[in-house]
Amino acid sequence: MSSEATRRLALDFASQIAPAGCIDIRRFFGGSALVRNGAQFGFVMKGTLYLRVDKAMRAEFEADGSEPFSYRAAGREVTVRRYYAVPAHVIDDPALLHSYAERALHGTPTPGHRLSDTLLAVTPSA
Repeated sequence: MSSEATRRLALDFASQIAPAGCIDIRRFFGGSALVRNGAQFGFVMKGTLYLRVDKAMRAEFEADGSEPFSYRAAGREVTVRRYYAVPAHVIDDPALLHSYAERALHGTPTPGHRLSDTLLAVTPSA
């Protein structure tokens, strides 16, 4: 997938997650990062959307058969367990995708703040 196609896919996901202009799309190695208020909470790489996960989201994604982001470097496989591929049924459901993206964003430290310094607001779902 070309970098322009990856960027278009990232823009499509961003438009499903939040109102226009709320999410910045930035170059991220061979993909595109999803960034809000300076915090990278996801990215698109090789046509796959990955979101930052906490312990609970990791368990949910693993139960759905999702895998963590991984790549090869220096002849070995590197696994990044902070980011998991978003399950297809989540991508197909705009409300669920929005909910997972918000959870990923709230679990992502913003520049200059550790997660422990951040008070997270939880909004009950309807």
